[in-house]
Amino acid sequence: MAEGGGGARRRAPALLEAARARYESLHISDDVFGESGPDSGGNPFYSTSAASHSSSAASSDDEPERPGPSPGLAAPPPGAQEPEEDEAGAGWSTTLRDRPPPRFEDTGGPTRQMPPSASAMDFFQLFVPDNVLKNMVVQTNMYAKKFQERFGSDGAWADVTLAEMKAFLGCVISTSTSHCESVLSIWSGGFYSNPSLALVMSQARFEKILKYFHVVAFRSSQTTHGLYKVQPFLDSLQNGFDSAFRPSQTQVLHEPLIDEDPVFIATCTERELRKRKKRKFSLWVRQCSSTGFIIQIYVHLKEGGGPDGLDALKNKPQLHGMVARSLCRNAAGRNYIIFTGPSITSLTLFEEFEKQGIYCCGLLSPRKSDCTGLPPSMLSDPASPPARGQHQIRTKGSMSLICWYNKGPFRFLTNAYSPVQQGVIIRRRAGQIPCPLAVEAFAAHLSYICKYDDKYSKYFISHKPNKTWQQVFWFAVSIAVNNAYVLYKMSDAYHVKRYSRAQFGDRLVRELLGLEDTSPAH
Repeated sequence: MAEGGGGARRRAPALLEAARARYESLHISDDVFGESGPDSGGNPFYSTSAASHSSSAASSDDEPERPGPSPGLAAPPPGAQEPEEDEAGAGWSTTLRDRPPPRFEDTGGPTRQMPPSASAMDFFQLFVPDNVLKNMVVQTNMYAKKFQERFGSDGAWADVTLAEMKAFLGCVISTSTSHCESVLSIWSGGFYSNPSLALVMSQARFEKILKYFHVVAFRSSQTTHGLYKVQPFLDSLQNGFDSAFRPSQTQVLHEPLIDEDPVFIATCTERELRKRKKRKFSLWVRQCSSTGFIIQIYVHLKEGGGPDGLDALKNKPQLHGMVARSLCRNAAGRNYIIFTGPSITSLTLFEEFEKQGIYCCGLLSPRKSDCTGLPPSMLSDPASPPARGQHQIRTKGSMSLICWYNKGPFRFLTNAYSPVQQGVIIRRRAGQIPCPLAVEAFAAHLSYICKYDDKYSKYFISHKPNKTWQQVFWFAVSIAVNNAYVLYKMSDAYHVKRYSRAQFGDRLVRELLGLEDTSPAH
């Protein structure tokens, strides 16, 4: 036994290097799983916590080369039976067969090479070009005219121009780096004031544009969608994302962090919190897990108490399946690998996606997931917990159902990774936990997305309008600015002036307002 343990320790450096090589710049860790309790069905994307206090000796089993006959494969718990006949009749088996990963020959990244002299505005206008801004000018002026025809003339109003529309957007975007709850603080003279912006546009003029601002002024007779006032902008943004960037093979479906600014939540009073209106929509994205570029946006409105409302969406996996289908409608036939959370993961959806050339790897929860067609023996917890790193696997065709133990059972459903390929989870405190390759891949890519969102969600626009379509609009603009920065970091322009995300945002604001060219301090 001692000799076997020494062999495992000698193999550890090679296994860690192999794991790192599989994911290049991605950071592989057990952050996603580290401190989870018995219920592993919580949100896997934001469950990171403090460093694990367990010793590196918690996993004492020899690390197996393959999970099938190896010590890493958990024995059935006491009193448990082998898979029942009905599970075998449903096609699930304990026989593990190696299978190659989905072929992917595309080269991900920007579709065009930006010059070293490209500005922040050049990257932003890949997604929000002048023709989109000119349409906002036309629609805002149309709405102001009709509003005044109905409610009386506004002598202080003058038609907005393209330059003013850019300055208006710049003022609101500035709240993403100043983290100020009210955009009007620019003119306040206080801590959040910005004299250079205040000189370009007066507060009175800004408030007039804000009053009449529209992307679509009037509903057409054929329009029934609740987002009709912002849908053309979302469609244009999507076209910009598709034409400017090719994603890598691995992608994630999730809800980005767009909740209230934590500084505001920590400092406001209970009365201010009660006055805040609850968000009436859910924003989902498909995100490239190699770069963080958000490939596609899907907005689901809470429209009354019907079956399509946000309240139902939070509790019904079939509605999350509808979200997943919408986000992946342009992904068919490309052999993408999509990582999903418990509310989306289901055998039916994964089999449907596989027919379209989309492969999946998802965290599964007996409480939150649609478990139709899955073997019951894999969904129940054992009477006594197995050792850390042990696992059980059932297969059905190309689909693998994995139950892996790390301070509780974690279940995964995948058709993207071979069930016999071995991986490793790197612990915070010197050590590693053996696992199937699918578990390692899930941890690696989800850890990267967690860190991306933790970093870039701080730069979402802080301005909080009351109208739902305006909330959606400003969240979409925030995503466009973050995507612009991702492209900037992948371009030659980044090597000329290495702007941080905050500096890039400040630079974009200054260019939108037409201020003199001044580079931020390095």
